[in-house]
Amino acid sequence: MYHSRWKGCHYEAGLRYGNMFYKNGVNPISSISISNERKEFTVKCIPIYEKFYPEIVEEIKGMADGLKINYIDVASFLFTMYCFTFDNKCSCLAISNEEKIFFARNSDFIVSIEKLCDSAYYKLNNAYSFIGNTTAWTEMEDGINEHGLAVGLTFIYPIKIEPGLNAGMLVRYILEKCKTTDEAILALKKLPIASPQTITLADKLGNIAVVECNCDKVIVLAPQQGKDCVFTTNHFVSEEMQEYQFNGVDDIYSHERYETLVNAFSNTQERSIDFIKNILSGNMGFMCQYDRKKGIDTVWSSIYDLTDGTIFRVEGNPSRKSFKQDKRLVLKK
Repeated sequence: MYHSRWKGCHYEAGLRYGNMFYKNGVNPISSISISNERKEFTVKCIPIYEKFYPEIVEEIKGMADGLKINYIDVASFLFTMYCFTFDNKCSCLAISNEEKIFFARNSDFIVSIEKLCDSAYYKLNNAYSFIGNTTAWTEMEDGINEHGLAVGLTFIYPIKIEPGLNAGMLVRYILEKCKTTDEAILALKKLPIASPQTITLADKLGNIAVVECNCDKVIVLAPQQGKDCVFTTNHFVSEEMQEYQFNGVDDIYSHERYETLVNAFSNTQERSIDFIKNILSGNMGFMCQYDRKKGIDTVWSSIYDLTDGTIFRVEGNPSRKSFKQDKRLVLKK
């Protein structure tokens, strides 16, 4: 897993990152086939990004200039992620009670890119600093910012899409621009959304939520009465979002992982970091026990302790590797 550092303005940071690839003779999108449909969708998305998130456009332009390739080629890859079929399978959870506030996530993906994943440290001008994890770059899949706001996505198979910000760009936007769960929810209700996804949120004030959303609806799921947790996998659970649910075979164990989370939180009152590690590591039911021979595995796991301000990550499958603390980001008091 890479550990990139991004600093300065967005364009400069993108340019530096693109130059790094270019000097090493690497074009990260050279083997990626982008259909005409995705390119046409990108053209419709660009004015929306220019209006609502112009900084990210500058970062991508910098990246393209550093790589010495066309901006539209990089944008067509990044702006259409999660809007078309994509092999990203994840599980998220958040806990908030009188003693602790946690956010945690398993990122499950194709093993062929496992070593290309990045845990990036961003400290850009006019943006909140954050650590974000990604299977690509620029877009983020989970992370925590300097104000103690943690966020992560889970992919939902796309039934309906419209031009807008996709799941990874929504996570990136929230990390850069929001301090609290409430601010993040307001942003999700304001921004044009392209793809279907869930966004799990937790802040150091103890506010946690799962947001199920797509281009038509934003549904906020707070903890049920008497409960101190929220969690999600790769399907919608709210009644309002069922019309957007893919009606096919669950070959990514989404429902099985969800039942593991239901049972784990129902069968014990323990809410320690060891409890979370046991969930993510598959010690309490199916969570990360993929058959690598089929090309998928858990490629990283994140735990953010918002009470203590500590960050832990496994770079690989947590059933086989250990969590290590990441000290790059210092949370504000």
